[in-house]
Formats: sequence, C-alpha cells, structure tokens
Amino acid sequence: MFRSFVHRICLTALLFVFIFPIGLVVSSGNIFALSSHTQPLASNIFVDIAKKQNPAVVNVSIKAKSEPTHKNFRGPRPSPRPGPGQGGSPDRFRDFYDRFFGEKPNQKRPKQGMGSGFVIDKEGHILTNSHVIEGADEIVVILDVDGNEKEYIATLIGSDPKTDIALIKINRKPEDTQGFPFLKLGRSENLEVGEWVVAIGNPFGLSHTVTVGVVSALGRSIGAGPYDEFIQTDASINPGNSGGPLINIEGDVIGINTAIISGNSGGNVGIGFAIPIDIAKGILIDLKERGAVTRGWLGVMIQKITPELAKSFGLSQSEGALVGDVIAGGPAFKGGIKRGDVIVLFNGQPVKDMEDLPKIVAATHPNTVVEVEVIRDGSHKKLRVKIELLQDAQETVVAQADPLGLQVQDINEELAKSLQLEGVEGVLVSDVTAGNAAGEAGIRRGDVISEMNRTPVKNMQDYQNLLASVTKGSSVLFLIKRGGSTIYIAVKVQ
Repeated sequence: MFRSFVHRICLTALLFVFIFPIGLVVSSGNIFALSSHTQPLASNIFVDIAKKQNPAVVNVSIKAKSEPTHKNFRGPRPSPRPGPGQGGSPDRFRDFYDRFFGEKPNQKRPKQGMGSGFVIDKEGHILTNSHVIEGADEIVVILDVDGNEKEYIATLIGSDPKTDIALIKINRKPEDTQGFPFLKLGRSENLEVGEWVVAIGNPFGLSHTVTVGVVSALGRSIGAGPYDEFIQTDASINPGNSGGPLINIEGDVIGINTAIISGNSGGNVGIGFAIPIDIAKGILIDLKERGAVTRGWLGVMIQKITPELAKSFGLSQSEGALVGDVIAGGPAFKGGIKRGDVIVLFNGQPVKDMEDLPKIVAATHPNTVVEVEVIRDGSHKKLRVKIELLQDAQETVVAQADPLGLQVQDINEELAKSLQLEGVEGVLVSDVTAGNAAGEAGIRRGDVISEMNRTPVKNMQDYQNLLASVTKGSSVLFLIKRGGSTIYIAVKVQ
C-alpha cells in the first residue's frame, strides 16, 4: 500500500515536470518565465512579434561603381594561416559581405550588396549598418506592404563608420498617403544576460527571416573600432542580417545586428554581435541634422595597463588608461596631462579600462570643460581640461601605438627583474592589437624586440627611429627574445 502511494506521488511529480518544465512557474493559472521581468511568456509571443514587427523590417541593397573591396574594412582581418606562436585556427571575425560574396582584397568589380534595415518613424527613416551602404551610388529598399513587396529608392542621410551605423530615408511615392510602419526603439542599458531576443532580417537573401535566442553577453569588444560595446547573442544571424533589428520580447529594438563569428561555411555558429540601440539613439540627431557625428577630442595616445605595467608604475591595480603620449597643442596638453599619467576618472565617470576612455570622451560635447583625475607618481591629481572637436583626421585614441599594431615600452631594471629578462636592452611588447600585422605574424605580449631589419634596438628611441622608416606594403624583420629562445619574425605592414 505504501509502495503504491509512493509510486503515485512520483508519477504526479514527473507529470508536473513534463507539463511545466524547469524555468517556468505556475501562478494563478498563468505560466511565468523566470526572468528579471517576471511577466507572462505566452506561447505565441514570438508569433506576435513576427506579425507586428516584420512590416517595418526592410531589405537594403546597393549599386556602386567598380572599386577595390575592403577599403574601409572594420575589424580584424583573418590570416590565411597562423604565424609563429599562433594557434592552428585563424581569427574568424568576418564582415558580413566579406563572407557572403567571398571577396578578396584589392579585387575590382561592380559592387552590389544586400543587407537589412528597419524603419524607425512614419516618415520613413531607416537605421542600418554603415558598411551595408558604403560606396553606394544607389540605395534600394524593399518593404513588405500587405504581403506584397514594394520597392523604393532611399537617400543617405548620414553615416558613421566608427560605430558602423547609417541613417537612410525612403523617397516617398505619390500614392504614399499614410505613414510607414516603424519599430519602437527600446533601451539597451537595461539588458541582462539570458533575456530572450528576436532577430529579423534577410540572411542569404531570404527575406523576413525570424530567429530566436538569448542575450549571451554584454559589452563585448571584438576589435572592430574604438567604440566597441557589442551585445552578443546566440539568435541565428547570418550574412544578409547585417543592419537588421534585434528585438526584445516587448517588441522594442535593443540592437542592430552587425557581425558574426562564422564557421568554415560562412554561416552561423551561435555567436553574433549587435550594436546596442542606445549608441544609435545617441548619434541619431547628429546624423539627421549634420549627416555626421560630433565627438569630443582629448588629444592623448593611451594604452592598456597590464599587470607588469601596473607594478612598474607603482599602481595597486590595473584599472585606468595609461597615457603613452600627449598631442602637442591638444586639449590634454593644454590641461596639464602628461605622458605616464593614468586616467582613472573623466568628467565624473570611472575609467576602468583603456576601452572606456574613447567612448566617454567621444560622448562629451566639444567646448565642455571637464575634470580629469589622474594618478601621477603614485598620487591622485585633478585637472581641468577643455574638450575640443574631433576632426576626421584625428583619432579619439590610438589603441595601437604604431602601424604594426604594437604597444612597446622601455625596459628598466625593476621591470627586467620582475619579468626575469636578461637585461634592459631592447623594448618590451606590452600589448598587441588583435588583427593587425604584428599580431597576425605571431608577435606576443611579453616579447622583447632586440632588432628591426638587422639593426639593434636598445631602447624606445631606437625603435621609434626605425619605425619612422617603415612604409605600407614593406616587410619588417624582427629579432624577438621570448623566454629562453630567440626567433625571427617577419611582419608585412598593412
């Protein structure tokens, strides 16, 4: 009797788990998802999103004259084979169109691209990626109107390659008396890892494809530019999704699908990246009114603080941005910032890593006087700096201190002792920018450069003098000390 009673209890428990899987809670007759929103997750919620949001998602295609491809490629370029010191698998970050059309560097042919975009107001403004419309002589968008495709010519309003965001606008036709369907822009700052998201776009030309996944990570930097802060998702996105919306379960746009890590086939492997919609909202007014983005300029060259550098500069932690150089006559120079300062606070915002500073500075309006807190010789010092306008020829920061993508420094006795180096001659590689020439050739952080092109390098001055003679397309032969061995590495300047 007891055994039969136990069996009935177990069977009831199994049926409960089968009907209501782990992760769902029954309350007052409703099924709730265990999330920060604690709202009902209806079985047809993704159907509703697809029906309501699909009409505002458009196909974007361009026509352009023959030109060299990859002129403004954003992000690391995969190497055909690993160099010395690299693993057996090349970096798989790809621009969508690189993988979709199989383009090769410097190949010339008429450019015809295809991507996605989404309407953001009834007037017909569309957000998409800058690389989708780059070099276009004509932009064509296709809307789904009551189940029928309708083609329009669009005008480029503004583009910002640094964030890979572009704003275009549909040219209305005489019969268009009503407003266009559009999507509501949400708030990406409130996103949490694990939230449901929906991607809509035109992968491989398959219009209005809907895929579902979750937010896998936030604040990802993939080496695509100075303002990287991507949303990572496992929602299936592929070539052609670029520029399309990433939508939360409330139907709001929280990101612009932009990049993927792809497999050998060029398709999705479960890792995609979207630009947070808050970044787009922050530059929309500039794009509408000026066609370009106004950014603040500080005028410093900065680098990441490694544990070795932190110890060398007497820092208790590796937070902040180390000033490698100050542009003469620039805002930082006028405000008293010096080489060797560590910027830890800018206009009230903490600078926890090197990547934080360019984003904060860029968002600061020119002519604004800000307080900058630095650590200098172990002491905190507050300075007042008047931010200036970033010109097209200026970079917000120099993440790579030279055309090879290397950050190097002199070796003092303390550093040589802590790193167990043989002496103080040569320069220490403190960081390597992913995807640049030196990194692809196999130079690593911690290497000591003792020669360049068979010429001894004893210090930073020698290195800078030799670097000045480097030209694009040439090769540089490095003699590298690594551990107890010495190797040569040839680096072709990109």
